[in-house]
Order: sequence, then C-alpha cells, then structure tokens
Amino acid sequence: APKPVQPGVLGRAGGGAPRQMRTGTWMLRPAMGLSGRSLLLSPLWLLLTWVQPGASVERISYVPRLSGANLAGKVTQSTFTLEQPLGQFDRTRISDFDPIWLVVAYSNATQDFTAPQKTKDIPVPATFTQKGYYLTLPAQRLHYQSSPASSQLRVLRVGNDTHCSPLKEGCNPPLPDSGPYRVKFLVMNDQGPVAETEWSDETRLQQAKIFEAVPGSQSEGTVVIIAILSILLAIFLVVLLVLLVYTCCRSTRISSPHEQESMRRYNTHHMCSSAAERGS
Repeated sequence: APKPVQPGVLGRAGGGAPRQMRTGTWMLRPAMGLSGRSLLLSPLWLLLTWVQPGASVERISYVPRLSGANLAGKVTQSTFTLEQPLGQFDRTRISDFDPIWLVVAYSNATQDFTAPQKTKDIPVPATFTQKGYYLTLPAQRLHYQSSPASSQLRVLRVGNDTHCSPLKEGCNPPLPDSGPYRVKFLVMNDQGPVAETEWSDETRLQQAKIFEAVPGSQSEGTVVIIAILSILLAIFLVVLLVLLVYTCCRSTRISSPHEQESMRRYNTHHMCSSAAERGS
C-alpha cells in the first residue's frame, strides 16, 4: 500500500527521498522583505520631506511694481523707484522684528535664486555679477504698515546709495547696467526664510543715447571739404596767435610820472638870437 504523504512533505516519483515544500517559508520571506523595506524607507522619506528647502516659506500674493506717482527720475541709468508694499506683511507667522529684504536680481537669474537659510549667507551687492542677485534695503513690517492717505510719498529707490560699500549687507549701490531686473520681498529670521512675495515684472533702465549720422548724408566730397576747412581754420588760428605775440612785443613803452629824463644842455631861441646879434 502506498505510504501516506506527511504534511509539508512531497513525495517524489520513483520512490526517491521526500522533498520539503516549505510553502510557509516561500510565502513569508517576500512579505518580510517588503515590510522591512517599507520600514526603512518611511523614516528616510519623512526626513527628505522635512528638510526640503523652501517647503515652509509662506507665499504672499503680491507683485512689486514701479511707483505710479508722477515722479521725475522714476527710472534712470542706475536707479528705479518702487512703491512700498504697504500692508502686505500682516501675517501671524511674521514677527515685528523679522527683517524684510528686497531681492534684486537679473531677470534670467530668478529661476536660480535660492533663499539663504542663514543670515550669514545673505548675498551682498559685491557678488551680484557672479550670483545674479543680492539682498538690500532691510526693513521691518512696521515701516510697511498701511496708513491713511497723506501727502507723503512712500517709495523705495533701488540703487540710490552712492557711498555705501558693496561688501556690506543691506548696501543699496547704483545698478551696474540697464538690466533687465526683477525684484521681490523676502522675510527672514534666525531660522531662515519665513515668507516671500512674487517676482515683479521686468524693469529696464535708461541707456545713454548715441548720436548717429544719417546714413548716406556724408559723401566722400563732403568729407574732403570738412578736412580742408579744418586745416584752414587751424592755420588761421596759428597766424592770429603769431600776430598777437608780435603786437605785444612791439608795443611802445610809456614812461610813468615817476620817471624823469635828464638833459645835459638846453638852449632857448632867445639865447641863439643874442649870439647872432653879437656876431653881426
């Protein structure tokens, strides 16, 4: 009679030694591997999401813009004037002592901007050409509180300080070229960035105008005539200068009242007449 198959033992055809199925082992090992991996990946995923830079920065839906006032010199060759962001930082997360920085950047460098995580990492204007952005004009939200309408013009002039050192934090030196530039406001504290506004639109500064000649207005003959006239004018000036020098050297000497002339002999016509009569 055939032998009964024991639990967990599989008989092999041909009467060989029994082979263990190990069904429990095969089923438990994949389950233990998946659960172990998930237990290992969960803390790592939480750590990555927790330390992700900029994840906790509050977004303020405000776009900085140029001053709308009828202001002379609103945009010059090295400065431009912004309106103050009044009432935009009344958030519970923002403290009265948190500095509010103005980020000035080239338009093509805004995508590479990363908010500094520490105060010592704040870029200064001296690194503007390398980084493409810097922080300036630190203030507190007390300075940007909304107030009733008044005659006082509240603006921010970027690039207005010609005496500060570009190596100093908060320096507001003249802008180096025409741009274009974009700006935004960034709130920071000792732990890092707290809130930020949107980037502004592009701002281009004025450029010095170069006077160009009208094409085709100067022919070769015109150039020759101008050259000849310039030479004649130079000769005339040289001749005039020589005449002035010669005239000054040939001027008549005028004696002063203090100078006296001495004469050895002086005869009047009466004396000459007496001598002639005696001779006759």
